[in-house]
Amino acid sequence: MTRKLHKLLGALTAAFTLGALAPVASAAPVGVAFVYLGNPGDAGWTYAHEQGVKEVEQKFGDKIKVTRVENVPESADSERVFRDLATKDNKIIIGTSFGYQDFELKVAQDFPDSVFLHATGFKKAPNFGTYDVRTYQIAYLAGIAAGYTTKSNTLGFVASVPVPEVVRNINAFTLGARSVNPKITTKVVWINSWFDPGKEKQAAETLIGQGADVLIQNTDSTATIQTAEEKKVHAIGWDSDMKKFGPNAQIGACVSHWGVYYAWAIDQVLSGKWKNTPVWWGLKEKALDFEDINTDAVSSTAQKAISDKRTEIAAGKFDPFAGPIKDQSGAIKIAKGATLADPDLQRLNWFVEGVDGSIPK
Repeated sequence: MTRKLHKLLGALTAAFTLGALAPVASAAPVGVAFVYLGNPGDAGWTYAHEQGVKEVEQKFGDKIKVTRVENVPESADSERVFRDLATKDNKIIIGTSFGYQDFELKVAQDFPDSVFLHATGFKKAPNFGTYDVRTYQIAYLAGIAAGYTTKSNTLGFVASVPVPEVVRNINAFTLGARSVNPKITTKVVWINSWFDPGKEKQAAETLIGQGADVLIQNTDSTATIQTAEEKKVHAIGWDSDMKKFGPNAQIGACVSHWGVYYAWAIDQVLSGKWKNTPVWWGLKEKALDFEDINTDAVSSTAQKAISDKRTEIAAGKFDPFAGPIKDQSGAIKIAKGATLADPDLQRLNWFVEGVDGSIPK
């Protein structure tokens, strides 16, 4: 996500001091740039962001001019891309992957007249803000679906990179499954990459070999669900609906709706209301959902349980990390009546009871 402001430095400096920007007044379209880790394709992480970008193009029309840069690695080379976009007078620049954070922030500090937004990060500067969606909420719902659907009581998780975001999702998925089936075990295989179809396929095959009959992933390709389809087990789409790649395998999809945030953020910048306060939206804001439930595979009882829990989470009446919750050793980590505050969720580094795996150091 990339946005740049290259005018009115004095006025903007004062606005930044207050944590907000002055309104954008320009007859020309405002440049809005997005930096993608991969290419949109037709499913996965980048695809989900692209759907959000299309939504804002439709919403804002000729008020904005969107630039996309695809296949940008999470390395020093991304700094060159962000810098190039900044020099081309993009007012809003958006980096859509975690590994861009330090490189994007460095460029933001050199271009104070533009707004830089970064997906899933945690750092902040006057013109640099972060945003994310609470995927753990829908991972919990996916766990409910898996807990009702499994016959082996063994679930499989194809995990990407050992950061708190992924640990949260593994834990939430397991908690959701065990809330309806306490016999559940979630086996975890790490591939140490966000996107590597070959390794994702190998991990999925390993998990199936270990008895997992419902798979979920926190990776970006469709390899896991395609493997599930080939091996005749079930799986859950991640980031976007992957049903076309596993029509028999998919029992539901954890879908992120980035357009909800992008439309809001662009409007905030254009109206001068944007602040660098981190944004973390979930079911309440309709920024994501567990969708396209396979009613042939998921029982009506499970569907009702998912619907009821979705409503409770959106209304703030239930938190997936509400205690009592034990860790893998059986020790109480979250006491009864307590929940994890956002700062604790954002540095989560332990697995809940029922997870069969470890977190790489």
